[in-house]
Amino acid sequence: MVSFEMNDRKKIGLGLTGFGIFFSFLGIIFFFDKGLLAMGNILFVSGVSLTIGLKSTTQFFMKRSNFKGTVSFGIGFLILIMGWPILGMIVEAYGFIVLFSGFWPTLAVFLQKIPVLGWLFQQPYVRSCFTLLPVCFLPYQ
Repeated sequence: MVSFEMNDRKKIGLGLTGFGIFFSFLGIIFFFDKGLLAMGNILFVSGVSLTIGLKSTTQFFMKRSNFKGTVSFGIGFLILIMGWPILGMIVEAYGFIVLFSGFWPTLAVFLQKIPVLGWLFQQPYVRSCFTLLPVCFLPYQ
């Protein structure tokens, strides 16, 4: 069994990831404010890097199967910085879905183990949505 040790670097990384998601959410709420969206992206990527480590982050983003998502995420960020936040977020969202499509089953198991919400996510209709979700976003190989 693998134990997950929580050191200070991982705590800071999780905090930065959370702030990145929060700033991205604020950027969307405030009519696609490019400053907040850019800060959210930078905080999210740096938080992921601190949480899983620089070597693992580099391996994850440069993996052959994730290259399409990495390029889409990077181009979306550049489009966002150039001044077209809606188009940039659409391209980034596609890259994000392609990059993290392998984590949907893990997320489904986690959501089913939450005490109150777990009952809802264990219903047959919702469970079938979680089994179809990865198929919809898997890149053709």
